[in-house]
Amino acid sequence: MNWVLFAALFFVTWWLMLFIVLPFSLRTQDDDQDVTLGTVSSAPRGPHMLRAFIRATIVTVVVMGILYGLTMALGFSFDDIMRIMPDFSPNVSH
Repeated sequence: MNWVLFAALFFVTWWLMLFIVLPFSLRTQDDDQDVTLGTVSSAPRGPHMLRAFIRATIVTVVVMGILYGLTMALGFSFDDIMRIMPDFSPNVSH
């Protein structure tokens, strides 16, 4: 896997992990019973994006480390997916 492919996969994986970890430990204004006038009660209470960025980065590093280990150490590639997946094509016999 060259570095351009690794960087592209890292970016896509990081973006996906950001949306996965975004709601974790999110406190809303309704949770604190302190709703600011003009906002909805489900709005976040205080900044939390830096923690979400850090968590997404950590999770992405772990996922990409596993992917790197599978591709480099064990020799798997994207071409091997077809050999791992079962064949679901219908058997046509007359």
